[in-house]
Amino acid sequence: MKLIGSLTSPYVRKVRIVLAEKKLECAFELDSPWTAETKIPTVNPLGKVPVLLLDDGTPLYDSRVIVEYLDSTTANNRLIPANGRERLMVRRWEALADGINDAAASAFLEAKRVAEQQSAEWISRQRGKISSGLKVMSDELGNQSWCHAKGFSLADIAAGVALGYIDFRYPDIRWRGQYPNLAKLSDKLMLRASFIDTVPVA
Repeated sequence: MKLIGSLTSPYVRKVRIVLAEKKLECAFELDSPWTAETKIPTVNPLGKVPVLLLDDGTPLYDSRVIVEYLDSTTANNRLIPANGRERLMVRRWEALADGINDAAASAFLEAKRVAEQQSAEWISRQRGKISSGLKVMSDELGNQSWCHAKGFSLADIAAGVALGYIDFRYPDIRWRGQYPNLAKLSDKLMLRASFIDTVPVA
């Protein structure tokens, strides 16, 4: 297998963490869809990362599809419950975290546009989604040690990646003081090699 992606994408980071936690061997090829020489469109018609190339050359895209495939390949360290409400709740956490990433990336890209072309309203709207998402994440976590049930799962990976992406792109959002339970979760996750080795870098 080969994973194609950048070092800044939270979606790529999520896949890389799953690979590490599952102890799966996978080559990693750096490529950003924002560079002129990118080859991403040749393997993903949507021009996005991550892309996972299977051994037979089949490309998988969208991080949610990729992590589900990876989790199903081996029985060790299962990160997504097999079925029922348990599975639904973990995927719900992932959807919430990915939604925060979507809003954060959208506002970041808008702010990179020429000043006259930027929409302050759009940026404010996306930042509002980040704020709302963080509040719900904190409410859902409550006093629990982990996002779902009593153990580490994809829910924690997704949440930790979203929190890390906010730290990376928006140091002005001081969520740690407002949500100490999320800060505690993030600090605990950052003790894991999978998180340490995938901290986003510009």
